Amino acid sequence: MQKPAIVLDAYWRQVSELFSEADYARLHTAFDVIWGQDAPIPADVLESALPKAIALISADPKVGAGTLAAAPGLKAVIEVSGAFPASIDYAACAKKGVEVLSCAPGFRESVAEMAVAMALSGARGLVTEHELFRNGRESWLADHAERDFSLFDCPIGFVGFGSIAQETLRLLRPFRPIVRAYDPYLDEEAAEAKGVILASLDEVLSQSRCTFVMAAPTVENKGMIGARQLSRMPNGSLLVLASRAHLVDFDALLRDTTFGRIRAAIDVFPQEPVDKKSQMRFNPNLILSPHRAAAVKGGRHLIGKMIVDDLQDIAAGRAPTRLLRAAECDVALVAGVSDSAPVADMASKR
Repeated sequence: MQKPAIVLDAYWRQVSELFSEADYARLHTAFDVIWGQDAPIPADVLESALPKAIALISADPKVGAGTLAAAPGLKAVIEVSGAFPASIDYAACAKKGVEVLSCAPGFRESVAEMAVAMALSGARGLVTEHELFRNGRESWLADHAERDFSLFDCPIGFVGFGSIAQETLRLLRPFRPIVRAYDPYLDEEAAEAKGVILASLDEVLSQSRCTFVMAAPTVENKGMIGARQLSRMPNGSLLVLASRAHLVDFDALLRDTTFGRIRAAIDVFPQEPVDKKSQMRFNPNLILSPHRAAAVKGGRHLIGKMIVDDLQDIAAGRAPTRLLRAAECDVALVAGVSDSAPVADMASKR
């Protein structure tokens, strides 16, 4: 029996970055994989592959009426950059019954792990004391009550409560946090089921000692955490930014952290790399990570597992359940919204 054909054009990502050896073997066992190399697919190879392909996996999918006409058997388009791109005609795909899927949920484990590490480092002053120690100015057995705090029984906030935030909370559960979440896509019933208090953005910021910013970027939430919102944060509180720089007014954040009223741990930035002369580099109240929340060996392999699982379901005539479906979120809000960080995810869809 002939295997269904799929086009794997993951570049700029590397194939080994997305798939473990086991999942890549599963992919090849179930499907005729066309291309699958660490280089852009040649136009003629793509042209010849589309008529027989049931799926297109791409870091930069360009799918319009012409692509759909050339691929009459296409059932799915899967993006592997981490956000729904504006280069897809979502209405045309929906009309033809083509699923458009994002790999965003596949970041949840590695990004959640890093977010917890950043929160612990910030809460316990680990980075600050490390730097002081290197310069002979450490404080032995000192109790920095005005700066340090414990995550045990701590009021924690989430701005955005999708799959990455939920995984972060799962890792934090042993600390018995009191959790509030702001997410316009989350209702009271779902929040209660997940063990969080649904709250306004102001309530989350004003009542949390540590707030995780994990919302997906949309055309409506650019700079949603600005000077007024930051002013609501209690003195000595910590902001952990692990989704997109798009959501935060960085000028306001730098003003509020410069004198230590609040602190922040940041993995994503408006421009990357950050300018060598940026004041961020000299701000002792910031923990800075060069966009590496998922940059760990195997850190993106969950994406590959999800891709194979969903492709097998699609080939069998079932709906995909692992990746984020465009049909489940307001793509008009998220498509084409881009900055330098991997997207978190939309609400509580996963």
